[in-house]
Amino acid sequence: MNPRASLRSRIGTGIAVAAVLIFTLFPVYWMVSSAFDAKASSGGQSLLPQEFTFDNFAFVLTEGGFGTFLRNSAIVAVVTVLVSALVCLLAAVAVARFRFTFRTTVLMMILVVQMVPLEALVIPLFLQVKSLGLLNSILGLMVVYVALSLAFGIWMLRGFVAAVPVELEEAAYIDGASWWRMFRSILLPLVMPGLVATSIFSFITAWNEFIFAMTILGAQTDQYTVSIGLKSFFGLFANDWGSIMAASTIITLPVMIFFVIVQRRLSAGMVAGAVKG
Repeated sequence: MNPRASLRSRIGTGIAVAAVLIFTLFPVYWMVSSAFDAKASSGGQSLLPQEFTFDNFAFVLTEGGFGTFLRNSAIVAVVTVLVSALVCLLAAVAVARFRFTFRTTVLMMILVVQMVPLEALVIPLFLQVKSLGLLNSILGLMVVYVALSLAFGIWMLRGFVAAVPVELEEAAYIDGASWWRMFRSILLPLVMPGLVATSIFSFITAWNEFIFAMTILGAQTDQYTVSIGLKSFFGLFANDWGSIMAASTIITLPVMIFFVIVQRRLSAGMVAGAVKG
C-alpha cells in the first residue's frame, strides 16, 4: 500500500474520531463548565468558567432541596433494580425451562408489551395505581417502574437462560446438588451478564424517567425525584442556568458510578460463565 495513502487514511480516521468525540463530549463539558461558572445563572456562561465557584452546587443541595430529590430517586432506583431483577430472573427461568399451558401466549404478550409506546401506558397505569391507593407516593412510582422493566427484562433474560445447556443442570443434580445450589452455582453466574444488562435498563429508567413520575407524584413535592426536581429551576420568563447545570451534573454522577460498578460485574459474569470443553 502507498505510504502516502496510508498516512492520509490514518489522518482522516483520526480527524473523524476527534470530530465524533468533540460532538459527543462537548455537551457534557458545557454542562460541567457552566455548573462551576458564577455567571452562568445570569446567562453569561462562556467556553471557560469566568468565575470558578461552588455556589451553584451549594444552592442546589440546600435551598434548592435537591438532597431530598436525590434520596427519593436513590430509594426508587435501588428498589426497582432489586425487585425487577428478582422477578425477571425467576420468570425467565420459568418460561425458558418449563412447559406449561399458554406458555407461547405469555411470551407473545411480553413481546407485544415491548412494542407499546410508554406514553400510551400513562393513563392505564395511573388508574391502576389510583385503585391501589398509591398515588402521590414513591411506593406507587416503584410499582410502575417495576412493571415497565418486566417485559424487557424477562424477554432478555429468557435468551440467556435458554442458552445455558440443560446438561449442566442435570450434571449438578446427579452430583447431589439441590435446586438452590444449582441455581446459585451454575445458572446465576452464566446469566449474570444478562442480569446486569437488565439492571442497567431498570436503573436508568427509574433514575431519569419524568412523565410517569410527574403523573404519579402530582403535587407531592416532598416525594419528588431528581427528574421532577430539575424542573423547579426553570422559570416562566428566565432560567437559572447555573443551578440547572449543577443539578444536571449531580444527576449524571450516580448513573456513571452505577455503570462502572455493574461493568465489573458484567465482566466477572462473562468470565464465570465460560464453559470448558
